[in-house]
Amino acid sequence: MPAFPEHARIKGISLPPRGWPLAILLALYIVPGLAGHDPWKIEDAAAFGVIYDMLQRDSWLTPGIAGQAYHHAPLYYWIAAACAKAFSWALPLHDAARLGSGLFTLLILGFAHLAARALYGRDYAVAAPLVLAGSIGFLVHAHQMQPMLLTLAAHFAAYWALALLGRRPWVAASILGLALGASLLGNGLAPTVPLLPLALCAFALSGRKRDTGPALLAALGMAALIPAFWLVPLGAQSPEYFGAWWRFELSQFGRPEEHWKTALQYLGMLPWYAWPAVPLAGWTLWSKRRLLRSPELALPLFGFMAILLGLGASYEARSVPALLLLPPLVLLSVPGLPSLRRGAANAMDWFGMMTFSIFAILIWVGWCAMVFGWPARLARQVVRLEPGFVGSFGAAPFALALLATVAWVWLIAGSPRSPFRGMTHWAAGVALFWLLATALWLPWVDYGKTYRPLAAAIARALPPGTGCVADAGLGEAQRASFDYFSGIVTRPGESAAGRGCDWLLTQGNVRGDENAPGAGWEQAWQGNRPGDRSEKFRLYRRQTPLEPAPE
Repeated sequence: MPAFPEHARIKGISLPPRGWPLAILLALYIVPGLAGHDPWKIEDAAAFGVIYDMLQRDSWLTPGIAGQAYHHAPLYYWIAAACAKAFSWALPLHDAARLGSGLFTLLILGFAHLAARALYGRDYAVAAPLVLAGSIGFLVHAHQMQPMLLTLAAHFAAYWALALLGRRPWVAASILGLALGASLLGNGLAPTVPLLPLALCAFALSGRKRDTGPALLAALGMAALIPAFWLVPLGAQSPEYFGAWWRFELSQFGRPEEHWKTALQYLGMLPWYAWPAVPLAGWTLWSKRRLLRSPELALPLFGFMAILLGLGASYEARSVPALLLLPPLVLLSVPGLPSLRRGAANAMDWFGMMTFSIFAILIWVGWCAMVFGWPARLARQVVRLEPGFVGSFGAAPFALALLATVAWVWLIAGSPRSPFRGMTHWAAGVALFWLLATALWLPWVDYGKTYRPLAAAIARALPPGTGCVADAGLGEAQRASFDYFSGIVTRPGESAAGRGCDWLLTQGNVRGDENAPGAGWEQAWQGNRPGDRSEKFRLYRRQTPLEPAPE
């Protein structure tokens, strides 16, 4: 692939941003939203449930939620639990645990830069973290407790390793072995297996097969050794859990009839999920179509197809697994960005500036409605969506949001013309949007997404000392939240322990309770979160309490 043109030096703001300007931009992207709110439905709360179970019940070897087994690989939860223990002196436990996601987001952006540098050289490698930070689908998951972040970091590290394979095979093997092993121990087989054909592709593209072949075999051996540090003691101490985990892993490969349909659904998500990586990657493939067989393009292109087919065979079309489609798309977008035609680059720049300037104005207007009741019509809508919420003025969030808005105006007014101007504005606009939303709207969002008041209401409805509560239809996020906020630990209603309980907590919809227990029970309480129009929780009491079994 021909070298990219030399980057021009421009006085004032330097584009693309490097050094401290880039670090500040990415810090403003990563840090807001990691702390200051409760665990939220669904992924955030469920992941924290596993972390909390490890800390409270020492379930480090056999992960669980509120005392019930949770058959998933543990590495992400171990690291997040370690963060929770290390920083709980300064932050609430759930916020301290969420710092683990901040660490993985930093690794993801760093590995994206290293992979792009290994593929395309130093001059334009900075485009990769900018494009990734600007991808809408990455934004929310990067700020929640999310095990897939570990696997995403491993995927970017794998691309970095495979880009180095032909030049430094044993260094590449070490990186690849660690990446594959971490992915296996962090999320199991399904998101890791598609990296194996990618490694074969890199081997086929390499010109030093006598060196790269043994290096790849060594990487596979290292990858198998890392999860063995968990699986061997797990099999020895809890063979039942080990068997259930293994069955769960294999079950993810058992849906071939949905393969193509699901893959197409993932493709349908990408125009909004991976914007602006998708159009930039498309431009790269078109503008450099004569170079598609070069390793720089063939590796991420083949990786995208392998990941897409792997996701279609293993997962339902959801936003969390779709994270794994970002590495090849981001890497494909890098050579397309500096080669954009001037009209397309200007259009992208203006679209980003206008879009996020309008978003910023809307966020400020919405904040005024929440805090000051103006505009009155919007203020009524705010209360209608989250009944009972009362906004208040906070000097520190206001000052931070105002400073970020002024910095945005300065950036779009002072940036020089550059092929990277549009992408820099887009990434900065996403960071601005997220910072304003978390600084000004976080109390309102947290009010609607937390289960804390609901857990307290259920605890008040239970007689003091109640130790046996069964559940029916209760989700993982809800069980985790009730355990954390109120110490309510439920038992599966169909289990032997659950059938002996005199209290039953069910989760249904607002129209009815499909999990109602029937005759012999009476409803003692029902409730839901203030603005939630889909979930309704009901607490039932057995009319004739069971006699305790004779000793």
